[in-house]
Amino acid sequence: MDRFYKHLGAKIKKIREKLNLSQEALGKKLGMGRVAVSQIETGDRKISAEEIAKVAKVFNIPTDVLLDIKKDIEIVFEKKIKETEKKQEVRISVPQKNLQKFKEVLIYILEKIGSKPNVGETVLYKLLYFIDFNFYEKYEEQLIGATYIKNHHGPTPKEFIKIVEEMINGEELVKIQNKYFQHLQKKYLPLRKPDLSVLSAREKETIDDVLNRLADMNAAQISDYSHGDVPWESTEDGEIIDYESVFYRNAPYSVREYAE
Repeated sequence: MDRFYKHLGAKIKKIREKLNLSQEALGKKLGMGRVAVSQIETGDRKISAEEIAKVAKVFNIPTDVLLDIKKDIEIVFEKKIKETEKKQEVRISVPQKNLQKFKEVLIYILEKIGSKPNVGETVLYKLLYFIDFNFYEKYEEQLIGATYIKNHHGPTPKEFIKIVEEMINGEELVKIQNKYFQHLQKKYLPLRKPDLSVLSAREKETIDDVLNRLADMNAAQISDYSHGDVPWESTEDGEIIDYESVFYRNAPYSVREYAE
């Protein structure tokens, strides 16, 4: 039995790391401390049936897949990724008038911080989310107007991949892959300067404010941070995050001064 718990713990650790979750973040979702998660992963603490069910729910996989020690988790994740991509294969839904703005904002971000070792695709997703939602909260207008989906890593702009593919084909940026600590990281570097004429002063101010506050976080840190924002918290897994929910934010996420 002890051997079973060691294998199960190792599998939980592998999945957690694939999802870029820290032990502390997983513990928070399970209602336990980081030390307890660490003990489960090493097999030094037995995990109850109720806790196994919670872990499976957090990882969004069936309980039997988690308990089947022989089942290769890489194959499971590969299948889930393909299913998700097929389900979410959509046309670019950013308003046409904002499509160029999306590109210029991304080029501007990459020019300023793209070379930082912590800034990979996951960090870019969260920076774009906070830029879009902070601007909407403050001015009740869309800056880019991307569509953000709630997933394990935090808000994800579903149009990002298609737009970036267009930009790569148009030689506006380049994608590279490298190792950041133990994780494979996707990075993007600009091949041209941004056209700042498409951005108003307050749009640029919002972008710069988000970059100044959050651009030093790594993928796990900024994902954990995004999980505390009301728009993400109030959305079901896999669903679109409603811009209107931004008006229910509290500190430290709110960027607008509300009248008493």
